[in-house]
Amino acid sequence: MEWTHRIESWADRHHPKWIDFLRMLLGIVLLFKGITLIINREQVILNMEMSNIDVFSFLVTSQYVLVFYIAGGLLVAVGLLTRVIVIFQIPILIATIIFIDYHQGLFVLNSELIYSILILGLLVFYFIYGSGKISVDNLLSRTK
Repeated sequence: MEWTHRIESWADRHHPKWIDFLRMLLGIVLLFKGITLIINREQVILNMEMSNIDVFSFLVTSQYVLVFYIAGGLLVAVGLLTRVIVIFQIPILIATIIFIDYHQGLFVLNSELIYSILILGLLVFYFIYGSGKISVDNLLSRTK
């Protein structure tokens, strides 16, 4: 895994603080997205039915999605296990883009396609870049 060490070494040398604050904001956005899904559960089920997705399959997978949005958002915000959490978030966002947002369209009122693509891009960025200097991961690595 030499290439991962080189990427992490490069990221540590070229790391402005605003990237850490962007990671924190990303975590908060994921957290609130999970809370929004809980609050608007009926609307989410309606969107699934309109997208021709089996509601039973959705209900089974929604528990997984909610846990990873809420818990993952918290962990990304504080910078703990960022790469691990992000790798679980990426398939959720890809499925959201393909099955839900794409069917709604780009220029429809309240379309979340651009929002989802932006979040997906940030997740990929933080998978490569890591959690940064202002993070629990960094704090734990310094105490070792």
